[in-house]
Amino acid sequence: MTDLLPPARLAHVAAARKTGDAALRVLSPGGFATAQAEIMAWDGYMPTPLVSLRALAQRIGVAAVLYKHEGPRFGLGSFKALGGSYAALRVLQREISKRLGQDVSLADIRAGKYRDAAAQITLVSATDGNHGRSLAWGCQRFGAPCRIYIHAEVSEGRAAAMRDFGAEVIRIAGDYDDSVDLAKAEADANGWFVVSDTSWPGYSQPPRDVMAGYGVMTREICEALDEAPTHVFLQGGVGGLAAGVAAGLRQHWGDKAPRVVIVEPELAACLYESAKAGAPTSVVIEEETLMAGLSCGEPSPLAWEILAEEASDFVTIPESVVAPTVRLLARPLPGDPAIEAGESAVAGLAALIAARADTGLSSKLGLDAQSRVLLIGSEGVTDPAIFRMIMEGRDAA
Repeated sequence: MTDLLPPARLAHVAAARKTGDAALRVLSPGGFATAQAEIMAWDGYMPTPLVSLRALAQRIGVAAVLYKHEGPRFGLGSFKALGGSYAALRVLQREISKRLGQDVSLADIRAGKYRDAAAQITLVSATDGNHGRSLAWGCQRFGAPCRIYIHAEVSEGRAAAMRDFGAEVIRIAGDYDDSVDLAKAEADANGWFVVSDTSWPGYSQPPRDVMAGYGVMTREICEALDEAPTHVFLQGGVGGLAAGVAAGLRQHWGDKAPRVVIVEPELAACLYESAKAGAPTSVVIEEETLMAGLSCGEPSPLAWEILAEEASDFVTIPESVVAPTVRLLARPLPGDPAIEAGESAVAGLAALIAARADTGLSSKLGLDAQSRVLLIGSEGVTDPAIFRMIMEGRDAA
């Protein structure tokens, strides 16, 4: 079971978990329910596949590997379709209600009843690609202007996808965190509205709505399973995906919720460093990871509230395992389905395989032959050029 990926050593820290109710307080069951009712009413909604990788599970010595494949989500290629577009709709609901002096419904905005009002409300965000695509798609559907800020290393393919949904895309010279700062500054100067998946002091409702939207994915997973997984490996980034899924699993499974393992690139390990420090901790991105959606140096404080209580382990993976894991999914072991996944989708799978090749780390993570591991395949092929490069063996690590 050691020959599926290049040999890799993962850094690991066991979390000093806090006791509290963040999984119910930061993201309430009511907030999840509202998001689910709205998103499941959208044209094109269908649950995404939860795939059992039986041959792989047998090869690495666990009972089950369950992969939630978000590539087909609304034709946008990633789980982000559930977050940015829903948060945009909620921003429009609050602002249109305020301007008209009356409560307006999500359904009426979605149906175009307030399209003239929405056209006066500009929504902006920074992105590594998928969140911006979701926001642009939502703005096009709801009739709001959209500005997306991207950093120097975001691929032109991902930028073009956002322009195709009508967004104005502004590329800056810095990194992701620099693009966040510029989006905030220009929104403040022009009366625009930021729809971000990360929070900061005085700004929490849109990222809360983003995470509530992710609850649709978690609901689909829970409804497909008869028992809780023993583990869930969740990719990091700013922490919104991990926190949203962890909270949803806790609300559904209670004390039987799976052990939460957070996985990040070595090159962008802000949640890992936060776990070591016991508080939200930023890191400097000195080199961009191939996992573009996880290239984030500053954790979301709102997400950290949940992860500080729910996450048991934090690990980092080297760049050397990313492209081989993409290829392993696309060219699977005999008997397993082929899955075309993007670079950020495979973080959990890469960490799981590497951990099972390391007896000591497996023991630390509580992995054994009875483990049933849930993975979030967060994106499909969101940049065909990069996927072709990987499949041709050019790892760009």
